[in-house]
Amino acid sequence: MATMTARAGDRLVAAIATLEAAGIATARIEAEWLLAAALGVGRFDVYVGLNRELAEQEIEAFDHAVRRRAAGEPLQQVLGWESFRGLPIRLTPDVLVPRPETEALVEWALTWLGTGHRRVVDVGTGSGCIAAALADARPDVAIVAVDVSEAAARVARANVVALGLARQVRVLNADALAPIRTASVDVVVANPPYLPSAILPDLPREVRDWEPRLALDGGDEGTALIARLVADAPRVLVGRGVLIVETAGESQVDAVAELFRRRAYEDVRVQADLTGRRRFVGGRKRAA
Repeated sequence: MATMTARAGDRLVAAIATLEAAGIATARIEAEWLLAAALGVGRFDVYVGLNRELAEQEIEAFDHAVRRRAAGEPLQQVLGWESFRGLPIRLTPDVLVPRPETEALVEWALTWLGTGHRRVVDVGTGSGCIAAALADARPDVAIVAVDVSEAAARVARANVVALGLARQVRVLNADALAPIRTASVDVVVANPPYLPSAILPDLPREVRDWEPRLALDGGDEGTALIARLVADAPRVLVGRGVLIVETAGESQVDAVAELFRRRAYEDVRVQADLTGRRRFVGGRKRAA
């Protein structure tokens, strides 16, 4: 790319070609996002200044970002953020990139919350996107966000602070529900690692090579942490409190729902994501 001119439009065209050669299907859109980030403007503002000459630092920033993306690093990691239910969530390689389907998990969790002050635990919080979205939607809800990864907990804590939600959300570096000692929670929500260990080598390179294995690997069947939560959540839930989990979809959802029914849950339901795939399972703690 050293022979290219410093005109923004020329750099954009070259970047699109580089990303297309790397096999990126949405090369044009992604190049626009990368150029916008390098220039500190919105994506659609890029086209207003296609004839401008780029400063040296802008050229370096853009070229570096394009190289990272061409190497397979997820666009959101290169940009350093992703939008989740309208909230800008800061990202590092220590956390999963938030997926659109998980926005549907938040929407469903909100319907289970009911009215009045509620206490929620978000297990495997990662970037903190679920906890932040719930807190943003419900200022009367107090949330404990937990992640076994210390690095992920730092990212979640930074997001909560940046979004002005630190008074509602407390982030803990701990294992699942271990820090909750009493029956004091209305809702436990989790987007846990749910992929079977054996399929991880076959994942797309953006996921396999760049996202944290700890947040992907669900054990032999993909349900190791889900099974632990199903077993332990009744201990911390008050009354007919609720457990809601995300699964891998059709390959798991019925087995997970049956796991709920065999344990201390009733009113067990399955919910589809935005694409119509049955993905989420929720249930209430069975009345004593």
